[in-house]
Amino acid sequence: MGIPWYIVAGPSEMLAITGNGIKEIRLKKKHFLWPLQKCATLDISPVNYSFEVQAMSAEKLPFVLPAVFTIGPQLDENNESLIKYAQLVSSHDKNSNHVKELVKGIIEGETRVLAASMTMEQIFKGTKEFKKEVFEKVQLELNQFGLYIYNANVKQLVDVPGHEYFSYLGQKTQMEAANQAKIDVAEARMKGEIGSKQRDGETKQNAAKIDAETMIISTRRQGEGKKEEVRVKTEVKIFENQREAEVVQASAELAKKKAGWSQTARLAEVEAEKAVAIREAELQMEVEKKKAFAQTAKLKAEFLSKANVEYDIKVQEANSQLYRRQKEAEAALFESQKKAEAKKASADAELYARQQAANSELYAKLKEAEGVAAIGKAEATYLGSIVKVLNHDYSALRDYLMINNGIYKDIASINAQAVNGMQPKISIWSGANGSESNGEGSGLKDVAGVYRMLPPLLQTVQDQTGMQPPAWLGTLPESK
Repeated sequence: MGIPWYIVAGPSEMLAITGNGIKEIRLKKKHFLWPLQKCATLDISPVNYSFEVQAMSAEKLPFVLPAVFTIGPQLDENNESLIKYAQLVSSHDKNSNHVKELVKGIIEGETRVLAASMTMEQIFKGTKEFKKEVFEKVQLELNQFGLYIYNANVKQLVDVPGHEYFSYLGQKTQMEAANQAKIDVAEARMKGEIGSKQRDGETKQNAAKIDAETMIISTRRQGEGKKEEVRVKTEVKIFENQREAEVVQASAELAKKKAGWSQTARLAEVEAEKAVAIREAELQMEVEKKKAFAQTAKLKAEFLSKANVEYDIKVQEANSQLYRRQKEAEAALFESQKKAEAKKASADAELYARQQAANSELYAKLKEAEGVAAIGKAEATYLGSIVKVLNHDYSALRDYLMINNGIYKDIASINAQAVNGMQPKISIWSGANGSESNGEGSGLKDVAGVYRMLPPLLQTVQDQTGMQPPAWLGTLPESK
């Protein structure tokens, strides 16, 4: 096995590893790459894609929608989307025509479908909602490739040459504004002239009215002067008392605010001191982290060099152990071969001994068979002489052989054992009045015989098995 190769990905990169020991694909930031494994570096930074999508509204009015999408691989907890991106898109450069055409096709398709369901006025006035709908539908399609839209900027709609809808709409709006301005100027001029005449008449009327009211008021003032003087003095006194009370209240509020300001200043000083202490602690923590990082890097380098040395030593030890085990295996194989040869010689000797024993046994069996054949031949001669004496009466020969061999005695013993313990019940039935005269000479004699035979037969079946005859056939009398 070769030495592994340690690979580390950049801040905006991921390592996609496949091969030996990995089921499908594995994503890591750093990895020891072993032999029979392959590693590809994935750039997960987003890329800007600029498009000019041509679409058509529900009124069949074409327009151009300039858009800029910031799209990149989607990052999640289980890396499922990143695995899809590694399998389907990572083999191509993100700026390549393949990826651009893929993203452009999805965006154009969803934009055209959405624009076809909206009027031009709805698209123009609801740009925000239109952008949101396009964003959601395009993101839904990009999920299957592991891509995510980080930002989407939809610019203003542009006319298609030959279909100047927005130009005419702008001219219409401009003319409406100009006409409305002219109307407003004419109305203002008319209102100014009418108002000037009204003001002149109202001025003269008001002057005469004021002169009359002045005379009336001057006479009234003389009578009300003294009353007003007393009222004024009273109000002045009340006002002075109120001012004194307001001054006292303002002094109290000022003292309270001064106390609050003093407390706020003190709290600000304390907070500033604490903030300085916290910042010092944070800086000290950063220093400690840097020291720990440097120490960690140093320890990693030491452990890595130590691990390489230990690996080389273990490789040499493994090679020596492999050589020693090969030699031990060769010695064991040689010993096994010798033992097999010895066993083969022993088996050959044992086989020879068994063959000799089998030959001896076969000879003995042959001699025994010859003796049996001689005995059978003698018995055949003996039986032939007996048959000749009995004048070829084979029945008499059979009886002679059965008597001579005790066969009749054995049969009698077997029959006696068979009937031993049996207690047969014998029932005798007769016709009416104990005679058969009722059926003699008539055609129903045979039928009457069958009916006389049924009761004893059913009684015997009941006694032997306990079974009753069916109800349609009749019933037997109960035993007393």
